[in-house]
Amino acid sequence: MKLSPTRLALLLGVAAVLLVVAVVISPMLLITMPSFLSDGGTTADCTDTAGVEQVSDSGASDIPENYLELYQEYGKKIGVQWTILAAVGKRETDHGRSDLPGVKSGTNYAGAAGPMQFLISTWGGKARIPMSSTFNGYASDGDGDGVGDVYNPADAILGAAKMLKRNGAPENVRRALFVYNRAWWYVDQVEEIARRYAKSGEVELPPQASEDCDDPLVEAAPSDVVAKILAFALEQRGKPYLWGGTGPDAYDCSGVIYAAYRAAGLAIPRTTFGQWPFGIKVSAGQEQPGDLVFFNSGPGTSPDSPGHVGLVVSKGKMLEARCRLCGPIKVTSYGSRTDRVGFTRPLQNPDVQEQLKRLQNPTL
Repeated sequence: MKLSPTRLALLLGVAAVLLVVAVVISPMLLITMPSFLSDGGTTADCTDTAGVEQVSDSGASDIPENYLELYQEYGKKIGVQWTILAAVGKRETDHGRSDLPGVKSGTNYAGAAGPMQFLISTWGGKARIPMSSTFNGYASDGDGDGVGDVYNPADAILGAAKMLKRNGAPENVRRALFVYNRAWWYVDQVEEIARRYAKSGEVELPPQASEDCDDPLVEAAPSDVVAKILAFALEQRGKPYLWGGTGPDAYDCSGVIYAAYRAAGLAIPRTTFGQWPFGIKVSAGQEQPGDLVFFNSGPGTSPDSPGHVGLVVSKGKMLEARCRLCGPIKVTSYGSRTDRVGFTRPLQNPDVQEQLKRLQNPTL
């Protein structure tokens, strides 16, 4: 169809108007674009997600189904990357398929046994240990039969997860693997296998272990003093637990809090038993960063005398040094803990209030 000159001029005029409107409005659309259409920014998700990495196609085809379930289950339960667990199992015994000595019975030349190749001494002194007995090792009962059997995949994988956790995973995987087998070429090989097993192609670091999660927490602190407390405490993340430790290389649960307050120029009691009655009690839901959260856990403790403490860094999150076998200092959740006793606010203690006044006016 051929357009007349008048009609063509009219259409060109309408097109010009629409172009002008688009130029004016398009920046507004970019500014007000709904979050579901944009990337929503780059704020880190600082939640505990260790062990949720999806399996790659090559991983699914290589790892036996029952082993994959165990790696994923115990990786999530203990808090280590399941891909690292699976890579150890692959490197050691091809997920239990190897027929070499020590895999299904006996030990190899080095004294290692089972699908995860534990030294018998590290496992607990013998291959099969009743879990009711006293032992000093990583023997674990993954299948619930009451026995820690180094040749049982469920038991061995659970024990390996605990050992990796104890020695630095998930934050410091390389250190944990080096303790597992003291050779850096071994560490490199296991990490390479883990990357092949991960759908992302990476050994993911838990978001709460990222420095990206520090600045927002510190910036959201209710005061400059709390910001100093949080900044120091978060810098200790990744360091090992040590009973009685007050740093700088290792801490226990109350020690890291004591040191964090001291870094802000404040003195509070050293131990959990002293910190519990020291602060002003705070109702659940009213806690804020800088407060302490207490738990009825550990020997000799009770609801009236809690033995474990964490530092609140945000609602539902705390920094804690939990125990020798619980891995390094880290940010964890306290919301679902059934042994939680309560919260306190040391900054409201009258003695601390006086200390704050002296910090603000040194001439007092």
